[in-house]
Amino acid sequence: MLTAILALITFVSFAQEKSGSIRGTVITSDSTPAANVSVIIQSTKQGTATDNDGNFEFARLKAGQYVLQVSLLGYEEIEQIVTVVSGQTASPLFTLKISNNQLQTVIITAGKNKFLVKKSQTVAKMPLSNLENPQAYSSISKELIKEQVTTDFSNLLKNAPGVYKISGTRGINLDGATAYSLRGFRTEVSMIDGMPSQTNGEIDPANVEKVEVLRGPSGTLFGGAVTSFGGVINIITRKPQEKFGGEVSYATGSFNLNRATADVYGSLNKKGSVLGRINASFQRQGSFQDVGFRQTFFIAPALEIRMNPKLKINLNAEIYNSEFTNASSIFLNRVRQLVARTPDELKFDWHRSYTTKDITMKTPTTNLRAQVQYQLAKNWTSTTIISRNERRSNGFYQYEFIRLTNDYMLERNISLQKTRNATFNAQQNFVGDFKIGKLRNRLVFGLDYVNFGLKNNNSPYIAFDTINAQQYDEAKYRSLTRDAVMAKITAAQNNPKISRVWNSSQSNVYSAYLSDVLNITDNLMAMVSLRLDRFESNGTYDGATDTLQKNTKFGQTALSPKFGLVYQLIKDRVSVFANYMNGFANVTPKVQPRSDISPMMKPQHANQYEAGVKLDLLNGRLNLTASYYDIKLNNAVRTDVVVINGESVPGVTVQNGMQYSRGFELEVIANPVSGLNLVAGYTHNNSEFTKTSAETDGRRPPGAGPSDLANAWISYGIPKGKLKGLGAGFGGNYVSKFNTVNTVKTGLFTFPSYTLLNATVFYETKRFRVGLKVDNLNDVDYFLGQGVIAAQMPRSYIANFTVKL
Repeated sequence: MLTAILALITFVSFAQEKSGSIRGTVITSDSTPAANVSVIIQSTKQGTATDNDGNFEFARLKAGQYVLQVSLLGYEEIEQIVTVVSGQTASPLFTLKISNNQLQTVIITAGKNKFLVKKSQTVAKMPLSNLENPQAYSSISKELIKEQVTTDFSNLLKNAPGVYKISGTRGINLDGATAYSLRGFRTEVSMIDGMPSQTNGEIDPANVEKVEVLRGPSGTLFGGAVTSFGGVINIITRKPQEKFGGEVSYATGSFNLNRATADVYGSLNKKGSVLGRINASFQRQGSFQDVGFRQTFFIAPALEIRMNPKLKINLNAEIYNSEFTNASSIFLNRVRQLVARTPDELKFDWHRSYTTKDITMKTPTTNLRAQVQYQLAKNWTSTTIISRNERRSNGFYQYEFIRLTNDYMLERNISLQKTRNATFNAQQNFVGDFKIGKLRNRLVFGLDYVNFGLKNNNSPYIAFDTINAQQYDEAKYRSLTRDAVMAKITAAQNNPKISRVWNSSQSNVYSAYLSDVLNITDNLMAMVSLRLDRFESNGTYDGATDTLQKNTKFGQTALSPKFGLVYQLIKDRVSVFANYMNGFANVTPKVQPRSDISPMMKPQHANQYEAGVKLDLLNGRLNLTASYYDIKLNNAVRTDVVVINGESVPGVTVQNGMQYSRGFELEVIANPVSGLNLVAGYTHNNSEFTKTSAETDGRRPPGAGPSDLANAWISYGIPKGKLKGLGAGFGGNYVSKFNTVNTVKTGLFTFPSYTLLNATVFYETKRFRVGLKVDNLNDVDYFLGQGVIAAQMPRSYIANFTVKL
């Protein structure tokens, strides 16, 4: 492939005509970047819209003069004559006659495709438009977040095709955060602004500018420590602004919801060289079940220091504290055939929580980031980022288990958790935009260091009691109290035969990566990327024995390539793309049945082949991405019977299991007429275990989620007249049936398919916004969980009032 590309480059370099380009910026009257503003070249079919930084680009233009036109519905068009010189880039600046606040109102009420985000800095670690990127990804815009009156972060991801919430937060340090399935694999929200940032609890949406869902194994640019084989979920935070502004908001609703948020930004000195922003929120809400609550406090200060035109420093922090009761999670039996096969057959009262209000978990999380960006030369930028993420679990983790021979007796299990996870990341990126001969290169070279630290000091899990979930016994049900739980935990900790979890570990990852996007012709681009990753574990220290656990100190090296091609059938309008992507995950040593069998494993690798098409038509009013992917995980860990020197040895951990995941994805974002916006998607996934244990061979992994998902949201805001700003939105999600348990030993346990509907009405002006949202409008019963049954919230209401500063 590389040889063919180089040969093509050589041929094209002689045949290409000299050309230039235009890379301009549109700002508002208060010097704020103007996003989603239309820019066209008169007398041609070329047009685009500005990105979040107010930038736009027209590449590969013949030398000559062009008339650029910037237009905004209801305002005078701005025109400027721009001269393009061969081999050079023109940089025009347009200044609108409206402020940033006025622009936001125009976009919200009058049109443009407000749900569309066309460019990303983090998906490819370089500025690259959607049509130029040989990878499918989704971006959830701040306008959609606001319109849906979002108080629960996981509801945002319902707008991204193929993302399914498979389990809610449990608060513990391993698999404790909210989990999702994506392209047949389990994943979590693992990055903020492209840096490793995880939580044991939830994520507050108060500081979210947009959410990016990168599809497919993305180990080449982001490593295996924070990615899954199905994709990556990355949060882009709100940034400081020059002009003073912001908003204060209050929301109230079902189950005693009370939420207050504030967002204030502006310049902190007269020169405008120091900018600040602070987002904060407080929320408390009860449960739809008989007992339960969640209370959170969040604050996110941000500072931008413009030392000079070339040097900029950004300092960010997110501090999140929460306390909550564990929502009811009922684990299904794993060692026998299940009697009930659906939630209805269990005949449980799903409004029971099986807990008490003082059995709570706290999950404080802190993220700190410092970024230094320096303009080395006209087309070269250096970005240095240092970040630290710390997350803790302090409190009780409770769940229920169907463990006996029948399906109606529930064992209540509890553990007292005290854990601390810390991640330190230092990253250096050099991004360049240059030519070799006549060929444009956009290149990123990076070095990455990550340190992971873990400390556990957890009590044993105790079986508190067993209760009948079909026949309610008030005294038995209420016997669970904090004092009674602590008494049993103390007795278990004093029993020498029962061990608690008391350990700590440290690991380091050293990485280097290189990615180049090469414009072979005006319409043909190639991406070549490679990452070298060295993982080193310092081992697990056992606090009880004051020793290093055997076979826990190890090292692994992984090489991860990525190739992509994009051909624009119509320049800046229609592109077809294909890619090969690799992802990897480090595998810890495994305990083997015999000492002569090596416990060491190799990193797991998943390889993806993907092809698709992207459309950006009608001056940005119609955007579509459709793709087909094929992912193969070919060295999964499993146990097997192995013949050694003529002897059959059972229970040996081997690394030759396989999993296939294939599917189709479609996403449409459209603005058919002014004021009308919609986003919709459909995904089908076919996942299967192959060459694995007899228990699961040929079956769909529960972590893959449902096979078919669909999402849609359509809204209309009156663009002009006396009722300007009045609007409504309606949409929902379809989820096909899902086998949360799927083994030979247990049989199937199936969550039925369902359609979830939501609606909102709102009225927005320059100074305030009022909104009313109804979730689960049709009051459908539905459930989440992987091997677990977790009932979800019924119909609920949220009313929101916002004052703009």
